[in-house]
Amino acid sequence: MKLKVITSNPGKVREYQDSFSHLGIEMEHLHLPYDEVQTSDLEEVVTKGMEEIRKKGVRDFIIDDSGLFIDDLKGFPGVWSAYAQKTIGNKGILKLMDGVGNRSARFKCCIGCDINGETIMVTGVCEGSIMDAEHGNGGFGYDPIFTYDGKLSFAEMPTEEKNKFSHRGNAVRLLIDEMKKRNIV
Repeated sequence: MKLKVITSNPGKVREYQDSFSHLGIEMEHLHLPYDEVQTSDLEEVVTKGMEEIRKKGVRDFIIDDSGLFIDDLKGFPGVWSAYAQKTIGNKGILKLMDGVGNRSARFKCCIGCDINGETIMVTGVCEGSIMDAEHGNGGFGYDPIFTYDGKLSFAEMPTEEKNKFSHRGNAVRLLIDEMKKRNIV
């Protein structure tokens, strides 16, 4: 079985391939732009994205929307995480966190999957905190400033290790469980 991963981020495709290869599912990277509705809800962004992609005739695909939600920044950057990453980056987030005592945050990932004509949607969460500086050179996005255990950033972990704890890894496990319940895999 082959699923198209619709994203502009090849790092996501690698993470999906690592997570699904043991099930015999191959991931194909498909760069297909679609409008992301402006809302504060990840699930709504994914639902609208899936509708638009289906209207383009694409089937058997995965999309996701992820966000970093920082408590003392009132959930910012949240669903605007990709935009914040492009404009202010990790250094900008760290600057916003100067002098902030509560550094708790969470990554959320909502995955929408169209497979065999069925829709599956799941959301995975990883609780953690924002580090005081960038650490590591692996991963992508906010990985160098996010830690789930207070010791290592996601950028300091091999992908396989990161996937055991990350928001996307948690969402993938939920997706696989749902696929098994529906006898898809």
